[in-house]
Amino acid sequence: MSPMENDACPAGTSQGATSTSGAGQSGRLPAFVGPAAAVLDDRGTVVGWTGTAQELTGFCADEVHGRPVQELVADPPHDPLGAAQVPTTGRVRLRHQCGTTIDVAFRTTRVSGSADILVLATPVPHLVDDQHGAALLRALYAQNRITLALHDTELTTVQTNATPNALDGRPVQPGTRLADVLRAEDAESIEAVLRHVLDTGIPVLGRSQHVSWRHHPVPRHALSLSAFRLQDARGRPAGVAALYTDDTDPLRARRQLDLSRAVAERVGGSLDVLRTAQELADVLLPAFGDCAAVDLAQAVLDGDEPVARLGGGDLHLRNAALAPATAVWPPGIRRGNPVPPLTNHPLLRRFQHGETVVYGRDDFIALIGGPQPAEQLLPHGTHAVMAAPLHARGLILGAIVVWRTGPSEPFTADEVDLMRQIASRGALAIDNARRYTREHRAAMALQQRLLPPATTDTPAAETAGTYLPTGRGAGTRGDWYDAIPLPSLRLALVAGDVIGHGIPASATMGRLRAAIQTLADLEPEPDELLTRIADLVQRLAAEAPPGDHDVMGATCLYAVYDPVTRRCAMASAGHPPPVLVRPDGRAEGVDIMPGPPLAVCGMPYETTTIDLEPGSVLALYTDGLVHQGAHDRGDGLHLLTDALATSCRPDRALDGTGRAILDKLVDAAPRDDATLLLARTRAVPAEDTARRPIPADPAAVPDARAWAARQLTAWGLDDLLFPTELIVSELVTNAIRHGRPPAELRLIRHHVLVCEVTDSNSAGPRLRRARTTDEGGRGLFLVAQLAERWGCRHGQNHKTIWSEQPIAPAH
Repeated sequence: MSPMENDACPAGTSQGATSTSGAGQSGRLPAFVGPAAAVLDDRGTVVGWTGTAQELTGFCADEVHGRPVQELVADPPHDPLGAAQVPTTGRVRLRHQCGTTIDVAFRTTRVSGSADILVLATPVPHLVDDQHGAALLRALYAQNRITLALHDTELTTVQTNATPNALDGRPVQPGTRLADVLRAEDAESIEAVLRHVLDTGIPVLGRSQHVSWRHHPVPRHALSLSAFRLQDARGRPAGVAALYTDDTDPLRARRQLDLSRAVAERVGGSLDVLRTAQELADVLLPAFGDCAAVDLAQAVLDGDEPVARLGGGDLHLRNAALAPATAVWPPGIRRGNPVPPLTNHPLLRRFQHGETVVYGRDDFIALIGGPQPAEQLLPHGTHAVMAAPLHARGLILGAIVVWRTGPSEPFTADEVDLMRQIASRGALAIDNARRYTREHRAAMALQQRLLPPATTDTPAAETAGTYLPTGRGAGTRGDWYDAIPLPSLRLALVAGDVIGHGIPASATMGRLRAAIQTLADLEPEPDELLTRIADLVQRLAAEAPPGDHDVMGATCLYAVYDPVTRRCAMASAGHPPPVLVRPDGRAEGVDIMPGPPLAVCGMPYETTTIDLEPGSVLALYTDGLVHQGAHDRGDGLHLLTDALATSCRPDRALDGTGRAILDKLVDAAPRDDATLLLARTRAVPAEDTARRPIPADPAAVPDARAWAARQLTAWGLDDLLFPTELIVSELVTNAIRHGRPPAELRLIRHHVLVCEVTDSNSAGPRLRRARTTDEGGRGLFLVAQLAERWGCRHGQNHKTIWSEQPIAPAH
């Protein structure tokens, strides 16, 4: 028996082997690693039989030894063949022990030094699979975008198609490990994945892995890793096949697209210049660099247009935003710091002409004028800097500066193009914010100049007004307050709210405030004053452009407090009612009948009169104070009433009280202007006023003059006796001649001496210059010469002529 023969036929072999028939009979291909081998002598007799031949045919060595090979062939030739006649290659159908046939391909070769022939056979399906598998491997190994590596059970590279250009410029030889090619930590990470595949048999598909080559750690590469376990014929792990795809370029393109989308979504939503700059700096990290800053021209921060500059020197830029917030910045970079002067370097000139420039440490040293100042302005480890101008309408608004530090990659040409697009969008957003800042500041300046002083101190009351502009839109919406001193120590209190916003609303507010002040000097009743203001608003609406007719209007509350009578008369044109805080701390809304807003004419207004104790606080406000957040006006009024009851204490200054209430009730970014005017009332003591009725008799004039002289002497005002006697004489005479009874003379002492004569004739007097021959007409002219000021106010069915003389302070 040949050394290749088996000593015996294993029991049951013929029953357990099955095959696939090449002639159409069914069956399964035996699982074995071919080819099967047999040895024939020169007569074609089987003299050697291997285990793989037994696995293929089901016959053991004892069954086939000494038999002609033709007995194993299903379709033998008619002429017996000897070994010398066996072809070198071919295909035949072999008989299987179980009665089926197997289509095999064979190859023969003569055994060296012998007449015997070695026959190697393999099933045709196995041969086709091997051919296809070999073709697949050749195709994979030919790919230059996919790196294929076969690793053994120790994860040593057995075979790979990696070329020097595919990795780090160094050839990958069989027997190498991943650590010979990749950085140690990257190799350990990938080997952990491959070890898991080898141990569990669970494949990995498309796992993202960032790696750097061992000898070229920069740049980092993004790999997509797929791996599956290799097994031998008996199903035992034989190694791991790994496929690596370089996703660096697609990933970079995807990140750039995501960055462009993030800039479009996150930058420009605010109309605040500094906030817009910070949004621009934040969105660039970490996708674009390690540190970022946005510098803006000082003029832009002020809302103005920057001056065009070329060449080196002071660029008048200041740092407006830094990112990330956790970065350790060098001493020279702080928010608000000016950008130091730069030399007239070619890079600077390119930047000033609108180009995005990239430079390294040496270039920056040349720009800044030396290594020492450069160290104060470069983040630690900087190796590349990109500066993009914020260029709009031919002007440089500022700059975006991005630093890359440590092992990060240099900037690419694609990134320069992307930064140019980002800077263009950022410049537009910052220029919009700058324009808003300019309009907002102009509107605020106009608003502040149109408002009265925040606090006043008059005989009738001390007042404190607080105004908080809206946090949205153009910043102002035409809310105002006013405290107007009136004759006879009285005080007018006003709160109003103009429809619209911005400079137009502020201008309308200024016109209404001026009109109210003018009408207040004429001392009409509150309802009459509002009627006249409503007529004015109608005229303003008629003068407005066609598109603005429907937005012209306002609400207004007008109140007049008299410290002598301690009464307050008020009327509302669509305005919220005031809140009264009594001296004992009780707070309540005043029950007042509101009329229509000032834009509506033809409807009457109603005057409401209430009594006020000295030390009471009357709070006038606008709608923005009680209509904040989710609160409706009713809830907001309740909150305001509670806050006033808690805060309005006699020992607390009104201005601090007003600010505290606004801080408590108004949102951080209010939707509407909020205005609050607080007035703590005073009263003129009874001993500082004197009254005397006037009979309708000319003889009453000397008596009135004498009574006034006695009262002034009692008050210690002897230095005012002569002018007062003349004033009383003229006013009383005028009331007796031209007025109607009843009439009354009243004197009031405070910082001025007030002399009033009231009669029941509503017709007003008229100051005129009397001719030489006229017997009368000189009384009011004389009063005007003797008094500091004089006037006439009208009430329902009466009028009052008054005069004021200053009282010299006591020494």
